This record gives sequence, structure tokens and C-alpha cells, in this order.
Amino acid sequence: MSKESFITAIQKSYSPKGDSIYLGAGVYENEILAEAKVNLPLRMMNRHGLVTGATGSGKTRTLQRMAEQLSAAGVSVFMPDMKGDLSGLAKEGLKNDKIEERAKGLNIPYSPAAFPVEIYSLSGKLGAQMRATVSEFGPVLLTKILELNDVQSGVLTILFKYADDKKLPVVDLNDLKKVLNYLTEGAGAAEIKENYGKISGATAGTILRKIVSLEQQGVSPVFGEPSFDIQDLFEKVDGQGVISLLNVSDVQNQPAIFSTFMLSLLAELYQKLPEAGDLDKPKLVFFLDEAHLLFHDAPKAFLDQIEQVIRLIRSKGVGIFFCTQMTQDIPSTVLSQLGNRVHHVIRAFTPNDVKDLKETIKTFPRSEFYDLEKQFTQLGIGQAFVTVLDEKGIPTETVVTHLAPPASSMGPLTDTEYKNHLEQSSFFKKYKDTVDPISAFELLNERLQSHQPEQAPSTPKGRPEKSTLEQVMASPITKQVGKEIVRGVFGMLFGTPSRRKSRW
Repeated sequence: MSKESFITAIQKSYSPKGDSIYLGAGVYENEILAEAKVNLPLRMMNRHGLVTGATGSGKTRTLQRMAEQLSAAGVSVFMPDMKGDLSGLAKEGLKNDKIEERAKGLNIPYSPAAFPVEIYSLSGKLGAQMRATVSEFGPVLLTKILELNDVQSGVLTILFKYADDKKLPVVDLNDLKKVLNYLTEGAGAAEIKENYGKISGATAGTILRKIVSLEQQGVSPVFGEPSFDIQDLFEKVDGQGVISLLNVSDVQNQPAIFSTFMLSLLAELYQKLPEAGDLDKPKLVFFLDEAHLLFHDAPKAFLDQIEQVIRLIRSKGVGIFFCTQMTQDIPSTVLSQLGNRVHHVIRAFTPNDVKDLKETIKTFPRSEFYDLEKQFTQLGIGQAFVTVLDEKGIPTETVVTHLAPPASSMGPLTDTEYKNHLEQSSFFKKYKDTVDPISAFELLNERLQSHQPEQAPSTPKGRPEKSTLEQVMASPITKQVGKEIVRGVFGMLFGTPSRRKSRW
């Protein structure tokens, strides 16, 4: 095949009529061909995608570049910041020889730019506090976090069922412990025996120890009120979509926490967003970095539910991009729904690596221009194999792409810049202070003190007395607990009462 036929093929595959984001230019026989532009149609980004790459291959900068262009196109973005170095999206990049050389090779101008960024944190130390109530997580996601076995998971399910039936809001871990203790001792144990089954003291003790262990890891702030409002992910500034970063660098040693929390956000988006039809561009693109953490030791029912979310959420205007090191980190049932692929270099140092490489190649359209197995191991930093869906939903030519550089800073904000950024954030102020509503802890304390199983609560003991303002702020959750919660696997999928009135 000639260079001219290569350029023609790439232009035919990657020249959408509508809006798109520019990824880079095709490489043929080690030559960067600027006219062979590689674009990803915006209207196809809700068909989901996969970004893979070995450590140091440039995967993070690819994610940064994609987030920038989505923001510039008015599309909101959510992405985790695994190492705390993506805050530079809020700051203009600096020109240097390498960036200038890359831009010149692509025949594009390099224009430094900053983008609207909100920074969130699960600990509340590195950004606006992201929270969810224990009830919103539900038993299955908590089972994953607490690493419970089947018997312990069954007990947790009974606990949630009882709390729903008895109108007991389980907001934080104190509520969860209180309900667990109540149902394994005295009147509470006798109350549930006939309708729910007896809870073993040994099993309850194990669950309690795991909850306490979780608290000692410093992640209690994740559970509580006010819980995060997903509508805040759809903000725009001067027509640009806001890039919402979840800085998880301080909880990296607790991967089950942040991966499960991201999944809970995705579940809430799935549940609450209205049908959007066939949009010219998505409302939100949701990046799931370190995606293998979601699937590690996951039961089949859990995987089935993830597959269902991915299949259906695209009709609500949300695109999901999984990010990981290897294609094999993603189950085949999920992988089959990821039509847009950006694969950085694969290292083939061991027999298993070679096997994985061969399996990855099978997921790409066959190419007349490359020996895929050979080329995959020879990709340079900032290069990737790309295939996307064109505007008709047809996979494009597989092409080695020399990727465009980010316009924002390829490094974190300084400590001073980071602090100033948070201080100027309205969301940081919005979520800073915890609200302690009347919930299961107070209700059960009241019940035990009065010896009347269903008596309405007065001012509770055991926690500091709440102000009138706190009770007013807490009232929505108190009103909702009378509704039966029919949970799906994720805890929030099917029928969970909405905490907020939708604005869509």
C-alpha cells in the first residue's frame, strides 16, 4: 500500500461531518502524516470507549487531552485523578521544545489554555467533599467495600431490608453499627427472628469489626449528608463544560473505596437522568481510571448489572471510557460495548505478555497498513493504536496515531495555587460541613430508652443535640424513608427514592 492510499483511507474513516475531537495524525512507515487527521465524532462518544497503556506510555496525557477538548466543546467531564497531577488542567500549559516539536509534526498551532475545573475528594482534605449515605450505597456495594463473604452479605441485606421497613434512615457508619447491634441483642433480635431470620452474633461481630476497621482507615467522611448532587457534574463556565476531578491520591491504598464510589455515582446517573435520545454530543463523559479494580473478584450478578448500565446509560447522554493497563482487565461482556479504542504501547516481556498482546490484537479491525503484533510493541511515548466508531457506527481503520499534546499544564498546581483554587470554589463551601440528620442512631436510641418499639422520636440522646437548622436540612431524607426501597445490585439503580428534584 502506498502513502497516498493510507492518507485517503484515514481521511475517509476519520473525517466526520459533525463536531469531533482531534486526537492526532496517522503514522505510516514511521512518518507522521499531518493530513491523515484522526478525529473522534462527539456524537459517538456516548458509545463508550477504552484507553489502555503501560506505565509511562502517555495514557494520562491522552486522558487530559480528551478532557480538554470535551470541555471546549461544551461537554462536562468526570474523571478520577489517581496521582493528583491532573489539577494542571486549570492552568495554561508552558511551551517547550518537545511540545513545539510535536505540534509542528502534526502541523497544528500550540495554544496554551486553561479549563474550568472542580476538584473533589473522598476525605475532604484535597477538594470538595464527596459523600453518599450508607442507604444510597446499598448492601452490595458495601459488601464489596467491606470484603464480606456470602453469609455476611446476606446479613447486611437483612439489615437494609429491616431499616427500610421500619423507616430507619441509615445515613452514616454510626447508623449502620447501631442497627446491627440492635438486631443482634435483646428486643431487636426477637423482633426480627420471625420475619427476617436470626442474625448470628459471630457473623454480626465480624461485620462490626470490618466497619470499625473501615472507620480507622479514615474514610468515614465518605458516608453522610449532604450527599453529592449529581447535577453539579453538569455545570458550565462560559459555554465550556466543567471538568470534575476526583483526587484520590490520599486514598490510593484503599482502591475498593474510590472505585466503588465512582460506580455509585454512575449508578445514580443511570437512575436519575431522563432519556435523551440521539444527541449531537453527550451531556457528560465519565472516565473510570484503574478500571480493573471494579471487576476484581466481582460476582456474576455484579458484572451483569455493570453491563446493563453501560448498555442503557448511553441513551441518557452519558459516555463511559474505561482506563486501564491491559484490555484483558475488562470482562468480554463489557469490552464488547466499548466501540472507541485508544491503545498505547504494550510491553511483551513474558510469555503471558505475548499471549495478552495476541488477544488484544483480535479486538481491532484488521489492517492493510500494519503488522499489528509487531507495531504494538514499537509504539513511542505519546503514540497509540486507534479505532473509533464513525458517525454511522462503523469501526474506522486501525491507525497508529501520533497524539496531540494537552493545552493545559502537564503537572499539578502548586500548593498555593491548589489552595486558592479550592477557596474560590462554591462547591468546596457547599459540601464542606457535615449535616447530622435524625436517623437510625437517634431513632433506635429513643426506642430503647422508651421501651416502645414504634414511638416517634423526641430530642435524641447519644449524639449532640441538633439545631433547628440541622433538622430542617435533614428533613428530606426523613420524609423519604417511608417509601419501600427496591434496590438493584448497585443499591441505587431501580426504584430508590430520589433525594432531589430533577431539573431536566
